[in-house]
Amino acid sequence: MFARSTTIQLKPASLDDAVAHVRDTVMPAALATEGNVGLSMLLGRQDSRTIVTTAWRSAETMRESAQAMTVLREQVAEMFGGPPKAEEWEIALLHRDHHSGAGAAVRGTWLKVAPERVDAVVDVFKMTTLPGLADFDGFCNASLMVDRASGRCVASIGYDSAEALGRTAEKANSLRAATLREAGAERLDVREFDLAIAHLNVPEMA
Repeated sequence: MFARSTTIQLKPASLDDAVAHVRDTVMPAALATEGNVGLSMLLGRQDSRTIVTTAWRSAETMRESAQAMTVLREQVAEMFGGPPKAEEWEIALLHRDHHSGAGAAVRGTWLKVAPERVDAVVDVFKMTTLPGLADFDGFCNASLMVDRASGRCVASIGYDSAEALGRTAEKANSLRAATLREAGAERLDVREFDLAIAHLNVPEMA
């Protein structure tokens, strides 16, 4: 399974309109595209950065969708914010304790390793991170996306609410440090988001 993420810095006054446009226009168009298996939208809790992710059955269907998705991406950026940044990923792992509901929140961690160590990151996430998350209050799902060519990876951990996300901050810091240390990875960024749209139909991959 593969994914394309698009990051856009939204105008603060346009957040509600942007979510409505993605839900009512972008998502139906994406779902109607061959090979698409859903869409999610994250809104930054401290700023107006949004990340819209579309998931695809294969790298081939993701590539074939590029032109149509570029039109939609540029339309959203022109209407609601600054220039979009698109990135393509392999979905290496996805685990759901349960599905996200209204008010869910996500903590994303971007990291980097030498490209030949990407599989080591996947193994550490599977053997250390996922078991560690099992007793986090409000934990509902986790995913790991990787770019094998660059060694960049992003782990997204979903919680039932912003309150649950906040309560886990200290434990999350400790678990993240252990994961990075064991994987030999460099932390690039950590950000917290509200889950505005949750419609990814990616099967369990853990």
